[in-house]
Amino acid sequence: MANLVIEIGNTAVKAAWSEGIILGKTFRYQGEKAMAFIVSLVEKERPAVLIVASVYVISRKDEKELSGYCGKLLILDNSNTRTLADYSLPDYITYDRAASIIAARYLFKGKGCTVFDFGTTLTVDFIENQGKYSGGNISLGCRTRFKALNRYSKALPLVNTPDSIEEEGHSIQKSIESGVISGIMFEIEGYASFRPANVIVFTGGDAVYFAKRMKNSIFVICNLVLMGLALIADEYVQKNLR
Repeated sequence: MANLVIEIGNTAVKAAWSEGIILGKTFRYQGEKAMAFIVSLVEKERPAVLIVASVYVISRKDEKELSGYCGKLLILDNSNTRTLADYSLPDYITYDRAASIIAARYLFKGKGCTVFDFGTTLTVDFIENQGKYSGGNISLGCRTRFKALNRYSKALPLVNTPDSIEEEGHSIQKSIESGVISGIMFEIEGYASFRPANVIVFTGGDAVYFAKRMKNSIFVICNLVLMGLALIADEYVQKNLR
């Protein structure tokens, strides 16, 4: 029986069926009816383990409903931090970051990693070559920066993510484009220089966009979070359901 892993993020819900640590068909939903979307995935096929990692706390009502659709339900939110301790991770990080770290540890065992997640926020996490998590940082994501400039400065327009940028902007729009994208690139290069021997891993919605601008070798793994959740689900199966 397959497992189903779900990430409820700031702007979208991502899901995938998994067999062991191998991801199968993936799904994406953006809207206000996240629980209805999840139920639509499980009402026809019952997963052995259903993992829901969420940036907000899952209500008792929703938890009870979902538990009826699976062999075992694991809710991973900031009210359930025991799993973080099981993986030697601090209780202040969100489970999307935790899952990325767990997956990077597995994929690059024995190597230090710097993991960049390009989403609503830009998170940067550092893993030592023994697998120890050594901390990380959070700043605004790419689209969030464009929106913030428009919202908090009356004179600046809302700008879309550009296909290309000028080194020096020669209009308001080009200045915003160059300022935001170049600023993020400088951040990436600066963080990478902290630990130059580390493997650089990009994930998240804008991972490919920024990967194309990199001169150094990196790994782009768009479903890193779902892969980490699949590892958690498989380990649970190994320990408890066999």
